[in-house]
Amino acid sequence: MTDTLTRARLVPELVVAELGRSLRFWVDLIGFRIAYDRPENRFAYLDLDGAQVMLYQYDPAARHWLTGPMDRPLGRGINLQIEVAAVEPILDRLDAAGWPLFMAVEDAWYRAGEIEVGQRQFLVQDPDGYLLRLGAKRGERPVGAS
Repeated sequence: MTDTLTRARLVPELVVAELGRSLRFWVDLIGFRIAYDRPENRFAYLDLDGAQVMLYQYDPAARHWLTGPMDRPLGRGINLQIEVAAVEPILDRLDAAGWPLFMAVEDAWYRAGEIEVGQRQFLVQDPDGYLLRLGAKRGERPVGAS
């Protein structure tokens, strides 16, 4: 590891078609950093302020834990929610790169018991179709307040 990394207790490992292309998206556009990698295995462990993901390039000759064919978009049925300090810098980088959003930015409030938790959020797909929901906290309010 390049420095001390506290590993999250749940870290998704995403099988990708081309690691270099995925790293350009995850690192350059979204803002993750490479915590460590194994280039010889086409593997990278990424971190963004405690949000972590592993990327592993598909190799038909290697051992993979796949439950079905690798048809795009990958990760159907799941979105990876990533909490960030602010969505605007990420939106600016995506816009400058001409990267399309899956869902435009919005302010959303979700009930959590007796309160609502707010976040400014948007959705974007990575090069393989994995869906990311990036959100920045907007605060809390009583249920039903607007």
